[in-house]
Amino acid sequence: MLIPNPGKKKAEPNPVDIHVGHRIRMRRAWMEMSQTTLAEQVGVTFQQVQKYEKGINRVGASRLQQIADALDVPPSYFFEEMPGAGTNGFDRGAVQSQLQPEIIDFASSDEGLALIRAFSRIGDASVRRRAIGFLKAIADGNG
Repeated sequence: MLIPNPGKKKAEPNPVDIHVGHRIRMRRAWMEMSQTTLAEQVGVTFQQVQKYEKGINRVGASRLQQIADALDVPPSYFFEEMPGAGTNGFDRGAVQSQLQPEIIDFASSDEGLALIRAFSRIGDASVRRRAIGFLKAIADGNG
């Protein structure tokens, strides 16, 4: 029988794995693809896809390539807009908005994706502006 070790804490997911997982979920949801469909395309269970999306399990390079192919994006897509990611010593994360994690969380939520998808189908700029005004009025009245 295994005896739990009360002094041992469960390891927290790595922030990079969490970011990659959010990007997987966001793209999969944007494509209106179920976890089961993605799992079948890459040869894992839907539970494994859930773990990837939560950052609990790290995605290996070959699996990330399979996921990228299934979601029709380059593997680099999963690392885009990663807070703190710098190139040539330049820390992009320091320059990006402080709302970046909240924006990613919203954009990868079911409601966020539905709103973005619907909003992007509005072709008339004046209608988009009125929709934004309407949403701001609702938000201000809800505060």
